[in-house]
Amino acid sequence: MAKLIIGNLETGHLPDLGISDLQVRVDTGAKTSALHVDNLERTKVNGKPHISFDLHPDIYNLDQVSRCSASVFDTRKIKSSNGDVEQRYVIQTRFQLGEHVWPIEITLSNRKDMTYLMLLGREGMGDNVLVDPSKSFLVNT
Repeated sequence: MAKLIIGNLETGHLPDLGISDLQVRVDTGAKTSALHVDNLERTKVNGKPHISFDLHPDIYNLDQVSRCSASVFDTRKIKSSNGDVEQRYVIQTRFQLGEHVWPIEITLSNRKDMTYLMLLGREGMGDNVLVDPSKSFLVNT
């Protein structure tokens, strides 16, 4: 399969979470992908750890909130771009760009000071994409 050429910003979808048209910052310098969430609540579903959280899918309308839930895949210590280390929940979900869909791991974090709610890191890109950092929004949604 040919690799998808993407820019430094893309519009992605998280179909398992019911989220579409999410502006994503593509960052080859980041190892892991991250998603800004609020109101994290750890629960159990059928005896297995789950995490519920609020997501604001439209960065221009913070009053719009989607409540999401996913199985907890892992917890990891992540060093952010400012050097702080925090323990984050990790979920596995499908990520979609255009017609291409693949599974990724995403850490759940407070990215309220960041411009984009989702960061797509190297592990999330896998061997699915090539990045042209000089362009944005190369993939048709």
